[in-house]
Amino acid sequence: MRLLIALLCMTSLAAELPVREVILYKHGVAFFKRAGDLRTGESARLDFQAGEMNDVLKSLTVVDRDGAPIAGLRYDSSEPLERMLAAFPFKLDGSPSLAMFLDQMKGSRIELKLAGGDLAGMVVSGRLVPGREIEQVVLLTDAGELRTVDLSTAVALRFADARLQEQLKEYLAVLHRSRSRDKRSVWIEAGGTGARHLTASYLTPAAIWKSSYRLLLAEADARIEGWAIVDNTTDEDWSGVRLALVSGRPISFVSPLYQPRYRNRPVSDLSDDAPVTPVLFAGAIEERLKDFAGFRQNLVGRQAQMQAAMNNKPMSEAAAGRDEKESGGASTVTAATEAQEIGELFEYGFAQPVTVKRNGSAMLPFLQQRIAARKLTIYSESMGRHPMNAAEITNSTSKTLDGGPLTVYDQGAYAGEALVDTLKAGDRRLISYAVDLGTRITTAFDSGAQTVREIHFRRGILTTRTAAEEVKTYTVRNVDAKLKTLVVEHPKRPGYQLVALKPGSTTASTWRFDVPLKPAATEKFVVTEERIIEQSIALTNLTPDVLASYLSNKTLTVEARRQLEQVARQKAKLAAATLALQETENEARTIEQDESRVRQNISTLNSIGQREMVQKYAAELAALDLRLVALRDKASVQRREKLLAETELAAMIDRMEF
Repeated sequence: MRLLIALLCMTSLAAELPVREVILYKHGVAFFKRAGDLRTGESARLDFQAGEMNDVLKSLTVVDRDGAPIAGLRYDSSEPLERMLAAFPFKLDGSPSLAMFLDQMKGSRIELKLAGGDLAGMVVSGRLVPGREIEQVVLLTDAGELRTVDLSTAVALRFADARLQEQLKEYLAVLHRSRSRDKRSVWIEAGGTGARHLTASYLTPAAIWKSSYRLLLAEADARIEGWAIVDNTTDEDWSGVRLALVSGRPISFVSPLYQPRYRNRPVSDLSDDAPVTPVLFAGAIEERLKDFAGFRQNLVGRQAQMQAAMNNKPMSEAAAGRDEKESGGASTVTAATEAQEIGELFEYGFAQPVTVKRNGSAMLPFLQQRIAARKLTIYSESMGRHPMNAAEITNSTSKTLDGGPLTVYDQGAYAGEALVDTLKAGDRRLISYAVDLGTRITTAFDSGAQTVREIHFRRGILTTRTAAEEVKTYTVRNVDAKLKTLVVEHPKRPGYQLVALKPGSTTASTWRFDVPLKPAATEKFVVTEERIIEQSIALTNLTPDVLASYLSNKTLTVEARRQLEQVARQKAKLAAATLALQETENEARTIEQDESRVRQNISTLNSIGQREMVQKYAAELAALDLRLVALRDKASVQRREKLLAETELAAMIDRMEF
């Protein structure tokens, strides 16, 4: 049994590379750089959690300081334990004895060191003597003898087959790793001869760094302090690492590279069972190596640039002004960081090495300098009666300020708290941190009349733009005996525009107006808006009376008024012709009805022999016929006049445009 324990201890050791640099991002990953020295023939081992392996396999790069090639990488598989162990020619289930283990190795050659001398041979069988707990092995020696050996007398045992010996090591290593299912190891095979200095860089999931600020308001100026909250959730101390914090959210995702993938393949065969060799297509290795070399050159160049900047870093503004009089509540720590733009991202690199214990956290100052700010009072109708104490911050620090909570100190006293979004250099932002109980605001709403602002005509369509005005009055009472600047946030409404007023600034949903407030006084601030209503109508559908109302509008040009007056006169002429024709046609219909009545009377009188009355009605019928003919002639003339008026109106409208 002692020999089996000795076999279990035959595992290889690997060097660990300490953490040298950590860069934390805002989207759930961190960049780690490890570096260390390896002795001749030694491998480097990196340990990770199972959930980190996808990102490690996606991002790991290894660089030798002298540019020597890396022999390769290997890592723990994610295969189930049973599947991995099934590939070995032996098993160590439960608590096997050495004899039972050797019984599985029938035919393998072993070498034994016994008290009476060395012995070698092929394993025939292994057994436990019943009732005596004696382990024995039966060997076929080189002399052809079968010998039974008591294993308790053996000092050492080894397999003569080096491959079998290596398989036993691998089997035991798999069992060892299975006891820590969440831990996975990556081995870097340096290869070559001589000592090596390796640098390994990779990304893993990590807790995001958080930022918080202190805004220190004073009469003359303002200062801002930025603190970074860093969490080391790894199982390793960050001792004296170069730490950098990056503001921004680059795209990052998890790609399932660690889990083995299998694909079901169809079974097919040729009728003649002819073997077919696989086809190997050449890959674009040269282009890929060129890309990797460029990435490596950029990474090494950036690290050298950061190190040079740290070595030559001047004293920070906060340190240079330490002897100056600070605003109340200012911290006495120094924010010694090197800030720089990295594309669309912004990085704070700490000048001094940082230490954060495993499963620990730290607050690190990354910003401390003056900032442009002015105190305000801000109001929007959703706030109720009282506005909010606020400050307008202009990022004059030349650095990107990451979003986070902000605590405000006014003249050294706590004044309130606010939240601020990420603020790029030169950007401006309003923050509110307390209710201003010394100011009361009420609002009143009124709607005005509608006014036609524009009239246009094109292709027979008359288009009008009518403005409907609405007025909101803000009544502001400043109770405090001091001057204030009130910023009124007036909501934007779809379709409405400001009249006369110009906002101090505009957001996606509001207009902002600066309103000065006198001490202990009441001010009224009026916001007038108008909504433009556009209507289109065919000119032929307008009556002369409606046209007359448009002619009275003062926005019409002289030419437009002249053209509309011509159309109005022509429409009046057409209306008169239409009316005259209608009157003639009505009179003709009346005569036709009278003729029908007279013919009916004549028919009745003829049936009773009243000849005198028949002659009288016949004369009346003849007179009606003469009148009807005259009316029909008149109606025909009037129709031509109406058609001519319509034609002239259509031609006039077709020529119009203003």
